[in-house]
Amino acid sequence: MAPNITSTKAATLTVTKAPVPPKRAYVTFLAGNGDYVKGVMGLAKGLRKVKSKYPLVVAHLPDVPEDHRKILVDQGCILKEIKPVYPPENQTQFAMAYYVINYSKLRIWEFVEYSKMIYLDGDIQVFDNIDHLFDMEDGYFYAVMDCFCEKTWSHTPQYKIGYCQQCPDKVHWPSKLGPKPPLYFNAGMFVYEPSLSVYEDLLTTLKVTPPTPFAEQDYLNMFFRDIYRPIPPIYNLVLAMLWRHPDNIEIEKAKVVHYCAAGSKPWRYNGKEQNMDMEHIKMLVAKWWDIYNDESLDYKNVVATGEAEADEDEHAGLQQLFAALPKAGVVRYINAPSAA
Repeated sequence: MAPNITSTKAATLTVTKAPVPPKRAYVTFLAGNGDYVKGVMGLAKGLRKVKSKYPLVVAHLPDVPEDHRKILVDQGCILKEIKPVYPPENQTQFAMAYYVINYSKLRIWEFVEYSKMIYLDGDIQVFDNIDHLFDMEDGYFYAVMDCFCEKTWSHTPQYKIGYCQQCPDKVHWPSKLGPKPPLYFNAGMFVYEPSLSVYEDLLTTLKVTPPTPFAEQDYLNMFFRDIYRPIPPIYNLVLAMLWRHPDNIEIEKAKVVHYCAAGSKPWRYNGKEQNMDMEHIKMLVAKWWDIYNDESLDYKNVVATGEAEADEDEHAGLQQLFAALPKAGVVRYINAPSAA
């Protein structure tokens, strides 16, 4: 017997949409018509070599020429033109001239189409996959501590008394100088969350911030002081660490190398500047060139061979990180989630 249907209303089907995964990306900065485009090109290829599943966004100023932009588009980069950000005029005489334009990096907090980003300078190369850093706990600013032992820091009390946060027990901070300085990071690499409110605060606060020699790096350290969490130096190996604090470095484990020492830019390297004849430096420069010259890593070739992005959920479920500030002069790093 046929069922007795008494309702004339049409049946409705409820479809539950799967949650949209957060958008993430690496981001770098480019200005002018110089040779830093080679660094950015090498970085794009390096991220492909380690099979990162996230794109590289290039925040560039209007003065980057069209031919340089085309090179980067051809390498699969996402280009976003930004307007320059200048500090108050009274600051430019104090900041190192070539750092002044770097205040424009503050624009990357405006990239709110991404939930989290990892910033990398154009003179950085990635030698191991660091996608797992995106899974660190939200609400903090993650970066690697800097070193105060080079002469570029001669204006600081840290340099003058021989104190460095990399080896805090070697020279103790004297009480007569007041409280120990807060931890200070190198701004060549950091993990952050874009935010329009933070972006507005960054620009507003800049207008009333006293002048500093290291421009945007000093400024970011001041601004994010309370939420900064240190991560191990393998995520931003500043080359000066190789001769200043070799005991702190396991070079074979370095995932990110920062060619920021004088004479160390691979595309300008001649080995003549101080410390540039070190075997470790030569090896790292050669590794950069191996990636840069590898045509199989060119975007068109990678796409052609079907090396697609990894699944967005590959690293889901990684352990939540905890933040541990230094206690009794000992720095406890944030342990990055496993890349496995």
